[in-house]
Amino acid sequence: MSYPTVVIGAGVVGLAVARALALRGHEVIVLEAETAIGTQTSSRNSEVIHAGIYYTQGSLKAQLCVQGKALLYAYCEERGIAYQRLGKLIVATEPAQEAQLNTIAERARNNGVHDLKRLSQQEALALEPHIRCHGALLSPSTGIVDSHALMLHLQGDIENAGGVVALVCAVASIDASTRLRDAQAPLLIRTLDGNELEAGLVVNAAGHGAIPLAHRTQGMNAQHIPQAYFVKGQYFTLTGKTPFQRLIYPVPQIGGLGVHLTLDLGGQGKFGPDVHWCDRADDLEVREEDAAAFAQAIQAYWPDVSIDRLQPGYAGMRPNIGGPKMASPDFAIQGPQTHGIAGLVHLFGIESPGLTSCMAIGNRTVQALGLE
Repeated sequence: MSYPTVVIGAGVVGLAVARALALRGHEVIVLEAETAIGTQTSSRNSEVIHAGIYYTQGSLKAQLCVQGKALLYAYCEERGIAYQRLGKLIVATEPAQEAQLNTIAERARNNGVHDLKRLSQQEALALEPHIRCHGALLSPSTGIVDSHALMLHLQGDIENAGGVVALVCAVASIDASTRLRDAQAPLLIRTLDGNELEAGLVVNAAGHGAIPLAHRTQGMNAQHIPQAYFVKGQYFTLTGKTPFQRLIYPVPQIGGLGVHLTLDLGGQGKFGPDVHWCDRADDLEVREEDAAAFAQAIQAYWPDVSIDRLQPGYAGMRPNIGGPKMASPDFAIQGPQTHGIAGLVHLFGIESPGLTSCMAIGNRTVQALGLE
């Protein structure tokens, strides 16, 4: 008997995984707890297409960001999905930070990013006259994308290939105990409304829900399940017109990339994210009183910004698997080679650059299932 393939979670990563499986001929069902696709982490990011600059050489983040960037730009071009390859400046706001630019450029080259250009202060000012810096790196392959349009196209591909996206279908548990004894037995999925579904392959792409669901998977050894950490990043929007044509990033700071300027496809400027370690995933309040700290951080590279132009925007929550005193964790695409359950893959810690990497994560998940 042939059982369907089930992907749990219809964020951008879950949809990209489901698309990769559907296009390879699998009967795919996507189960989403919410009333629409991409309403959680996927709707609360900066919509930046990252170049692959900062990540540890050889890590999944480094590999899949660079691969995913190329796949994403090609897909957007093919499907007419709105995007702009704006480029970004990484700026040294103090002379001592210029050495960090060289380190960043070297790491980027090691990751396969060969288009960075070192700029002097004068060259940076020629591109962005309102900036304050002592030097900069130009990343021409950084861009922005309409993430909702991207997800709609991924959903369309799934459905055109015969797949189904089922909304308001929260998963209560996965029973893999029989599969451990018999590799031909189905994986049993139970939903909160009491239904049961037999599946041949299952991908847990539930974002913040992935770790709790792994704990609710019968037959899953808890030693393979990482601890969940919650990292909130707030964004403040800029009222009025921004004087910048590109994204502006300070050199990275401990815990993140610093409060940077991004633009949306309409040219609206926004700043963020900052870093707040939280106790729960739904702590998404933007604190208006943090505008002063944002203004101070921004003034390091844009002295003319006024706190009066900063308005609370939104907050996102990263599904981290590393704590505040740990090195930045890698993506965890955990398949049978780790936990021993055939046909099951858990996706843990898919934070930034998850959007950029989504299509590459889809391909890597297919490999983790032993299908390529």
